[in-house]
Amino acid sequence: MTAIDSNTVDVAAGGPALRPPPAVRRRRRRKIVLAYLALTKPRIIELLLVTTLPTMLLAAGGLPPLEVMAATLVGGALAAGSANTLNQYFDRDIDAVMTRTHHRPIPSGVISPRAALIFGAILAAASVAVLWSMTTGLATALAVAAIVMYVVGYTLILKRRTPQNIVWGGAAGCMPVLIAWAAVTGSLTWAPIVLFGIVFFWTPPHYWPLSLRYREDYAAAGVPMLPVVASPRQVAGQVLAHTGALLVCSLVLIPVAGMGWLYGVAAVAAGAVFWLTAAGFARRLVRGEPPHAMRLFHVSISYLTVIFLAVGADALL
Repeated sequence: MTAIDSNTVDVAAGGPALRPPPAVRRRRRRKIVLAYLALTKPRIIELLLVTTLPTMLLAAGGLPPLEVMAATLVGGALAAGSANTLNQYFDRDIDAVMTRTHHRPIPSGVISPRAALIFGAILAAASVAVLWSMTTGLATALAVAAIVMYVVGYTLILKRRTPQNIVWGGAAGCMPVLIAWAAVTGSLTWAPIVLFGIVFFWTPPHYWPLSLRYREDYAAAGVPMLPVVASPRQVAGQVLAHTGALLVCSLVLIPVAGMGWLYGVAAVAAGAVFWLTAAGFARRLVRGEPPHAMRLFHVSISYLTVIFLAVGADALL
């Protein structure tokens, strides 16, 4: 028997299998780690943190204590990661039939449903521990409410039952501004409520273009997103209505929170770009022309980023 033969064991004969080479094991570990990260939807967390930090600056009228900032960002990210993971756990059946989502960790088989459920619960517990120990009880309670709203309110109740799912279910995505304000001040005022309104009215014109882009996917999965069940004219009208309410809300923040010229200029300029893009989307949709849905989707992300960067910069100045 050669040297190679002497180290080879016949698995069919009942012997132990050879361990994969170290490089293969490293690739497997890396794949699993990245799959757990994907369960948290990092891009959504990034967007939520974009609203969190400027809100803390506004609440403090400058820089809040660094430990409070760090705890709020970490605790908020853990809460969002928990909600997103549990969302994928409960949505694994529809994720498996949608082209956009069939590669996600659970339907692709990289992470088991049970492991995802445990991971989501651990993230939720860690979020509560961080926020409770280093911020305020109100911020902690709001984080728990955000997880429940997204997992139960949106995922389990609204998503598969009503085309208004993203409107009311999207309220969970507005909670980071309330959490941030409560973490710094221990209370809520009209300013964070207006910030909540900005994110609330922003969510539908941000998400409906994406759901229009993947309309057939949602239809196949039986998810009644507005572009799946409503006429183009209705979708266009709803997009414009929510965009208009968003722009009004962004201007209401000026007197309510005492914003300065920097925020005012940014709100007007970014609002004009967003409105013109939404109006072009609606016009083409009604005419039966390609509505450039992803253009509105990406402009909406830029809009929210600019608005909240202006909030933070205005607070520091």
